Amino acid sequence: MNKVRQPAPQLEGLVPYDPKYLPAEAYLSANENPRDVDAEVRADIARRIAAVPLNRYPDPLANRLRDLIAEANGLARENVLIGNGGDELLFDLALAWGGPGRKFLNLPPTFSVYAANARLTNTACVDVPRRDDFSIDEEAVLRRLAAGDIDFVIVTSPNNPTGERAPLPFIEQLLEATDTLVMVDEAYFEFSRETVRPLLDAHENLVILRTFSKAFSLAGVRLGYILASPWVIDQFAKVRQPYSVDAVSQVVGEAVFQNRARFEPGIREIIEERGRVQEALRAIPGVRPYPSDANWILFRMEGADAAWEYLYERGVLVRDFSHAPGLEGCLRATIGTPEQNDRLLAGLRAFVAARAEERARAARASA
Repeated sequence: MNKVRQPAPQLEGLVPYDPKYLPAEAYLSANENPRDVDAEVRADIARRIAAVPLNRYPDPLANRLRDLIAEANGLARENVLIGNGGDELLFDLALAWGGPGRKFLNLPPTFSVYAANARLTNTACVDVPRRDDFSIDEEAVLRRLAAGDIDFVIVTSPNNPTGERAPLPFIEQLLEATDTLVMVDEAYFEFSRETVRPLLDAHENLVILRTFSKAFSLAGVRLGYILASPWVIDQFAKVRQPYSVDAVSQVVGEAVFQNRARFEPGIREIIEERGRVQEALRAIPGVRPYPSDANWILFRMEGADAAWEYLYERGVLVRDFSHAPGLEGCLRATIGTPEQNDRLLAGLRAFVAARAEERARAARASA
C-alpha cells in the first residue's frame, strides 16, 4: 500500500501555529522575559536536578509545586493543577468543556490558539469581536451569553496581542450572569498588577490560567497552572495527559517559585520600560501605539510589513500581525532590555524617515 488515508476532517485547511521564531540579535517577537534566570537560582536548580531519579516517573500531579502555588494564593492543593505550559491546559479546557454540539465564545482579536483548539475538538466557535480600540464589547458578550448555549469563554487579561487587561467589574458581571465556564487567561498578569483571584472563592465557574514562561523567565521549560474549584480541577484532571509535566520541569518550577521575589526588580523594569517605549513610539510620525498592561506594545503604522522587514534586516525581530484579521497594519514589540528597546526605536525612526524621503523625492520628480 503506497497511500495513507486522510486525517480527521477538522484538520483540513488548518495552518500549524507558527510564531515566526527566526534568528535575530534582538528577540522582541515572543513576549519572553529578556533576562534569563540569574546565577544563584540556576545553581539552586542544578542542585535539585542532580537529586532527581531520572529512571522513575515523575509525580503525575506535581504535588509539591501545587502546594507551593496553593499556599501563595491562599488555596488548597485541590484548587491547583499544573500543566505542560499554559498550552496544555488550554487544550484540556477545549477537551473537557468543548466537543461536538458544544460552543466556545471567543473575543477576537486574541490568542489564535483558542480558536484552533475549538476547531480541533469539533467545538463551535462563536465570535464576539472587540471594538475598534480593541476593548471588549461588554454588552454584546453578555447579550450572547444570555442565550444560554455557550459552554465556555476565554477572557484574556491582559489580552494577547492587543495589550489591555479586561475590566474587573465586567468579569465579575460575566461570572454572575451565567453558569458558563469562564477562563481568565492571566499569562501576563504580573505586568498588569491585577488579578481576578479575589473572585475565585465566590464563583465556581471561574478558572484562572497562569504561566511560568513570561515573568519568571521559563519559556524554555514549559510550565503553566490553573486555579479553580476542586470540582473544576477534577474535570481537567480527567482529560490531561498522564505525566505531562516531567520531573526536571517540576523541580525547576519549585526552585523558581520559591525564589520568585528575585524576579520582581526585572518585572518592575519591564513596566518602566514599557512606559518609556510607549511615549517614544507616540513621538514617531505615523506610528500609533495602543495602551498596554503587558510586557509588549502593539502598534499600527503605514507599511507595517515593510517595517518588519526593515527591522529584521537590522537584527530586530518583532511580531508581524499586519495581515491578521482585525490587526491589519499592526506590529507587536516585546519590551526587551533598554538597549534592545532603543535599537527597535532607532530602526522605526529610520524606516519612517526613509519613507518620508522617498515620498519627497517622488513629489519633486513629478513636480
